[in-house]
Amino acid sequence: MSDSLRVAVIGAGRMGADHVQRLHTRIHGAEVGAVVDVDLARAQAAIAGIEDAVALTSADEALARDDINAVLIATPGFLHEDILYKALEKDLPILCEKPLTPDAASAWKVVEAEQKLGHKRIQVGFMRRYDADYARLGALISGGDMGELLMLHCAHRNPDTPPGFTNEMLITDSVVHEFDVIRFLTGEEITTVQVRLGKATRNAPEGQHDPQHVLIETASGILADVEIYVNAQFGYEVATQASFEEGIVNIGGDSGPYIRRAGRWGGEVTPGFIERFGTAYDVEVQAWADAARKGEIGGPTAWDGYATAACCEAGVEAQKSGEKVKVQLNAKPALYT
Repeated sequence: MSDSLRVAVIGAGRMGADHVQRLHTRIHGAEVGAVVDVDLARAQAAIAGIEDAVALTSADEALARDDINAVLIATPGFLHEDILYKALEKDLPILCEKPLTPDAASAWKVVEAEQKLGHKRIQVGFMRRYDADYARLGALISGGDMGELLMLHCAHRNPDTPPGFTNEMLITDSVVHEFDVIRFLTGEEITTVQVRLGKATRNAPEGQHDPQHVLIETASGILADVEIYVNAQFGYEVATQASFEEGIVNIGGDSGPYIRRAGRWGGEVTPGFIERFGTAYDVEVQAWADAARKGEIGGPTAWDGYATAACCEAGVEAQKSGEKVKVQLNAKPALYT
């Protein structure tokens, strides 16, 4: 791999455009070589002011260029699979925003395709692993000074949802992050998922039951629960409380300066995920770039993408049935152990 990555960013929507600016202004050892979007004007807007970057409408065009040696996929999830196969055929480093693919069966096929290379090329974009609070909590868990981790209590709250955000997407687009971070923190696979539907907010659009309560169990019996509330109105908040044998740890929640002024007190709530996890995204992409230049990956693997897809499938089934649903996983290949 050359000293610097020339990255093709596939998808110039909100996440893709944010990654373009990140690569251009804050990441060392990587630069934007091309931006691809079906809307050429959007791709052109994303590369404004970036010399030597080209705007294209086809991922095939980008992957055919001799100056492109890495790929960042930020399209909607249902478009990931085809791009992943083409990038793997060229043995290029890949950072793929979650989900790896929308379902476990197709994610497993990607895992099988990567295995044929004999080395890992795909890093999946679960940015919470790079958040400073989650990193500290992970260190406390692995350090063992507080005894065994027993339970995790998670809250995931959005101010509102965009048009087309379905009931299933509460699991597949939102709780997917909790599935991954629970696996990351515990070092275990999730074995069962249950979803409870209680009183719903009037602010939820038709077809959504919001909020929901997701109950999770890991292989050793660690229990976790998630309040997923995607029309909470007040802002974007992600928080976790960990219960240990010898103490409690809270991360996330309110942030920023806590001000007392003119007879009032309080702070601010971040308006969205990019503001809340902006620094984590920077750390994530830098870790990917550093590893990719050495022929490695710097974070969650294709297996992690597959395992979370399997958790999401169990979660959607549990949404519909109200029952505890077992997560169905294939045996973990040696490449990922």
